[in-house]
Order: sequence, then C-alpha cells, then structure tokens
Amino acid sequence: MKFSINQSELQNALSVVLKGVSTRSTLPILSGVYLDVQGDSLTLQTTDLELSVQYTVAALVEEPGRAVVPGKLFADIVKNLPDAAVHVDADEESAVITCDTASFSIKALDPEDFPGFPHVDVTQRIEIPFTQFSSMVRRVARVVSKDESRAILTGVLITLEDNHLKMVATDSYRLAITETELENATADEFQAVIAGTFLQDLAALPKTDSPVALALAENQIVVTYQDTVFVNRRLEGNFPNYRQLLPESYTTRVSMPVEHLIAAVKRSSLLGQSSSPVRFDINVASQTTQLSSVAQDVGSAQETIACTGEGEDVEIAFNYAYLLDGLAAIGAEEVFLEVQSSLKPGIFKAPSDENFLYLVMPVRIS
Repeated sequence: MKFSINQSELQNALSVVLKGVSTRSTLPILSGVYLDVQGDSLTLQTTDLELSVQYTVAALVEEPGRAVVPGKLFADIVKNLPDAAVHVDADEESAVITCDTASFSIKALDPEDFPGFPHVDVTQRIEIPFTQFSSMVRRVARVVSKDESRAILTGVLITLEDNHLKMVATDSYRLAITETELENATADEFQAVIAGTFLQDLAALPKTDSPVALALAENQIVVTYQDTVFVNRRLEGNFPNYRQLLPESYTTRVSMPVEHLIAAVKRSSLLGQSSSPVRFDINVASQTTQLSSVAQDVGSAQETIACTGEGEDVEIAFNYAYLLDGLAAIGAEEVFLEVQSSLKPGIFKAPSDENFLYLVMPVRIS
C-alpha cells in the first residue's frame, strides 16, 4: 500500500484512534493501528477487544492495501514530522514513512491477525449536538467511581424519557444529575450505563457543529461522530436507584455567588489535607454563611460570605474536594444550597434553566 496525506490530518486521526489501542494486552497486534487504503480514503482502526475505534479520512492513494503499524511509535513519529505531506509505503513486514527530508522505516505486523471491526445490530438511536453532549458529560463524569470492584459506579447512566435526555453519575458519596430536552428524539426509550472514562474521551474530541449519535446494541454502545465510529461494551448490572436519595423538601435554602463560594472553599481548605471538611454555618437572620475548617496541630480558618435564603439556621460540613468538583460544573453565577439537617445530604442546584443537581453526603461534625 502507498498513500500520501497531510501531517496535521494524519496526526488528528491518530489522536482519535489511539484511544482504542491496548496498552496492557499480551497480544502485540492489539498495540497496532490497522491501516486500510481504498479508493481515495484511508481508514484507521484500533481495538483492545472492549473498545473499537474506526476513523476515515481522505488521502491520495497510489496503491490500495492494508497494513498494521505499532500505534504509539507511529503516532510519535507523525507528531514530530513537519507540517507537510506524509508518504507511507507499507506491507506486511515494514512501513516506510517519509516527510520532507525525514524518513523512518519501522517493522509492521500482519494485518491478517488484526480483529475485524465489530458489526452490530443497533436498536434505539439518539442524536445530540456535540457541544450539548460534551457539556453534559463534563458535568457528571468527574463524579464516577474509580473503584473497579463496583464496576457499575464507574459508568454514567444515560436515559431518554419523553424527549428528556438525562445523565446521572455517583460514587456513593455524591451524585450528579444533568438533563436537557432533545427535539425530534426518535428513540422510544433509551437506557444504558456507559463507562465514564470513555465518555470523557468522547467529550474531548475536536468541537464541531456535527451531532453525536448514540445507538444501543444488545450489550454494546455504538457512537458515531463525523467520520469516526466507536463501539464499546456497555456496563452490566443495576445502577443504584438514585431517585430515593433526592429529598422532596428542605428546611433551609440559600443562594450564593458561585465564584465567591469556590474561592472561599479553596481558602478554607488551605490548612488541611484534601480530606479535611469545610463547615457551613448558615445564619438566615443575618443572611450570611460562615465557612470554616480546622486542621489538628495546624490551625483554623473562617470566612463569611453573603447569601440570600429562607428556613432555619443550620450547620453542615462537606469534603472540600467534592465541593469543588460540583461547583466547577455550574456555569451560572448563582448556586442554591438546600439542606434538611446536618446529617442528611446537601443539594447544590444550578438555576432552573441549567438543569444541574449535585448531591453531597455530609461529613459528621465533631
């Protein structure tokens, strides 16, 4: 096979497909990128047997064919080439990469050994504008659990009901929910738990006006975005019933400026380690919230910020790292905090047009 392609286009294609390259497999072929050159296009494929990625890009084809090259090495070479035409001449044993005055010859792998791209029968399919999809993922995916022993919590629950698309994530200490209305949604019911790391990779793709299409197969999710197709395993198991965690009422509700609150939480946490709680002392009569933290053998910090609210005075404490994660996801200027008592979860809500809710379990106040 022989083809030529612009360096920046090839680098962009490789940055997308490398997400599917296996880094831990004992099968060397899975660390490679499969190149298939036909007509006037180059198709790149990678797989780690759970996630498969396929990317198609226009190329100047001199000789059709296919080859498998070591993924990371090929990407590193292309990344360091000048911005000019890259010529690739490859067969089953080696690949020669030439660009401007630079030339590399690397060992290739047998394309016959590369697993075929999965073709799955999809049922429900939805389309979301990329910017909307990316924004929703960034809000909830940081909350997923990193504990592989409860695999279902490492994923994000995505559901569609009555044209309302909802994403939910929890690590059992906090819960994030975001939703949006999808016009012209054709799927009747869409429900899947998808790995949070995979969704974050998708949200980091180059931003365009094209929509992201999500389609369900029996135990897989098929994501199509522009000229790229991702096929990944869905997470199996029962996602926790998060609705029972959401209280129907509150005893105290206050509104605070997001920027002031983030800055105050950061300052309060300077004394202690990341596990140190930040205590909220809400005084409704004076319309103030005092934030404080105490670190054994170090000292204490406190700061008062103005708030507007109603209800009873209350004291409640939260893990500061969890607080910052939730507040960073709010795009508005104000945030509402709803509290039932010092022992029940606190709920941070963005203004209603943002449709974002963040629930945090409290830390016991000693």
